[in-house]
Formats: sequence, C-alpha cells, structure tokens
Amino acid sequence: MSNSHIKGVVFDKDGTLFDFNATWGAWARDVFVAETKGDPARLGELADALGYDLDAGLFRAGSLVIASTVSEIAQAALPFVPETSPEALITRFNAAAIVAPQVETTPLVPFLTTLRDAGLKLGVATNDGEAPARAHLAAANTEALFDFIVGSDSGYGGKPAAGQLHGFCEATGLDARACAMVGDSTHDLRAGRTAGMAAVAVLTGVAGRAELAPLADVVLNSIAELPEWLGL
Repeated sequence: MSNSHIKGVVFDKDGTLFDFNATWGAWARDVFVAETKGDPARLGELADALGYDLDAGLFRAGSLVIASTVSEIAQAALPFVPETSPEALITRFNAAAIVAPQVETTPLVPFLTTLRDAGLKLGVATNDGEAPARAHLAAANTEALFDFIVGSDSGYGGKPAAGQLHGFCEATGLDARACAMVGDSTHDLRAGRTAGMAAVAVLTGVAGRAELAPLADVVLNSIAELPEWLGL
C-alpha cells in the first residue's frame, strides 16, 4: 500500500515514539511513593485514581494518565497528595518527568532520518508539558529532527482537540489532508480525524487493537512499520 500523498507526519510522544509502560511503569511508583510521603493507604488511593497497578508496576488500560494533560493528571492526584496546590504538583510532576529514562519503540534517529530524507515534515504533539517533551527528545538526540514540537502547555490546547495539529499545518504550510497523525490512544486518533489528517494507530501504548481500530485508517504494531505504510 502506498500513501505517497502524505507530506507531513505528527507523532504523539508517550506510547508512540517511546514505549509507554517500559518508560513510565517503574518510574511512576517512585513518584507516587514520594508524593504520598510513604503512606500506604494514600499510595493505594492515588494508584487507583490514576489507573496504576502497584503490584505489576504498570499502568492499566483505561488509565487517565495515558492521554491526559499534566494538568488533568495533577487534578486527579490532588485529593491524595498532602499539603500541595495544583500548580506545585504540576511543577513537581514535570520536573520528575524530565529525568525519566525513555525507552524508544524503534531506534529513533535512523527512523526519523529516513522520513526526513524522503522530504517529510515531522512534528510532535503531546499532552505532556513542552519542557519535559523537549528534554526527552533531546536526550534521544532527536529534538532537531522535528519541525514542530508542542505540549499541552504550548498555547495550542491538548488532544483530542485539533489545535496542536492545526499549528503543525500552519508552521509547515501543509494541508491537513497531506498529513498523518500517529498515536497510541483514542485521543490521538480523534485529534487527527478532527484536523482532517490520516489517523495511524500504534500498539506500543496501553490501548489494544480493538479499541483503536474503529478510529484509525491503519493499526501498526509500532512506528517501525510506518515507512512501509508510507510507501518509502
């Protein structure tokens, strides 16, 4: 199958460029323990509120963390975190996220270089904050390979709304119909559809094929299969 009309690709970050639970699973437990000051009752309540399995060290399918903005996550966590404000919690979550080691779903530098060499414009649209997102991309030596990088705090809103994707089109001069949104959640696919882009699902997040397929033009095992889908 050739989709050679595609001239721009926007990627979600967590669960798409980076494997979701491999990156965030073990990291989250340490953050949650710190935020609840080691209180096991509060830790359990916080984990339940955020859809996190303490025993397995993994986020469950359906966890609000998977596709929510950092602001939404902080609001959900707030009742279980002692003596803090939403702003302070967001700041701490962002600071902790910046140093979280990211696990690439495929070697990103050669993958992205292949797309760029084919003349594609590349973007990242994440519901993470922009500063952590840029830190993660920089740590993977990929920040400079993207033409457009936005988080939920960058002024374009968050997914499933399409503001970030409209921003990509404005920045690159591309028509949405010549672009694809690639992501691991229904939020990503709905944003792509709303923007008028092709919607490409990947299975490197927590959602399964059955959940994603109804909203997707194609479901790939990972972004490693994208060049073939694009006809490169």
